[in-house]
Amino acid sequence: MDDKLNVITDLFENTSIRSVWDNAKEEYYFSIIDVIMALTGNDYQKSRNYWKWLKNKLNKEGSELVSKTNQLKMKAQDGKLRETDTLDTKGIFRLVESIPSPKAEPFKVWLANLGSERVDEVFNPEIAISRAILYYKNKGYDNNWIKMRLTGIVDRFKLTDIWKESGINKPLEYGILTNEIYKSWSEMSASEYKVFKGIRKESLRDNMTDIEIALTDLGEIATRELVKEHKPYGLDENKEIARRVGNIARGAKENLERELGRSVISSTNALCYRYLDENLLENKVSDQNE
Repeated sequence: MDDKLNVITDLFENTSIRSVWDNAKEEYYFSIIDVIMALTGNDYQKSRNYWKWLKNKLNKEGSELVSKTNQLKMKAQDGKLRETDTLDTKGIFRLVESIPSPKAEPFKVWLANLGSERVDEVFNPEIAISRAILYYKNKGYDNNWIKMRLTGIVDRFKLTDIWKESGINKPLEYGILTNEIYKSWSEMSASEYKVFKGIRKESLRDNMTDIEIALTDLGEIATRELVKEHKPYGLDENKEIARRVGNIARGAKENLERELGRSVISSTNALCYRYLDENLLENKVSDQNE
């Protein structure tokens, strides 16, 4: 488990924080009242009053935090679903910083250290690369997998650079084209692939086997070369190239599956936990990468 999750666990002292997973946005939304209760030790009504006071204070200070809140239905203490003020992960971080509480201090120190580390990485980018490699090692990935993953990241940047030259400049368009590649060889979009593997915010590629990564990389490298060769422009023309490339990767997949006598698309993931509804269940033995 990474540092962020450790800090949040220590900060909330295993207090129950209601959350809702938005599958479309791939984001968690947390109950503001629950977080305030965890930090202040107040009961539900006092925490509601505190949030009302804090909202007025933040609005007067010109903070945009209040405007970032969403009302979502969550199960209340009486078992009924009620509209509840929520914030996403980034908003909850900002909320914690706004609450003067001894329980929030470890979190604020962690944020300050994190900011200092990012400044150091600006002057020495190797620090960021080393941190990523150490992260993967601590997660149990072997050196060959890590090398393949980092190479794939570099190749992905090469592809997005080519797409930019082809008139693609919006994150949504990058996502559409990436999905075309995925769907052509795996018959799943990225979000469907995540559901198949039982993951949410986690990186899809971090939970792929080396074969799945190789097929993904093949699709993206082939896309890059065909875009350079045929020079499509705009979303529609680039989608056609992405579909054609996906067929190339699907051909490689099907040939390998015929030789192996089994599917190379795996539902395994690298998580040390599993999801059920909105909750994290007990730790499980991590699936091994093939």
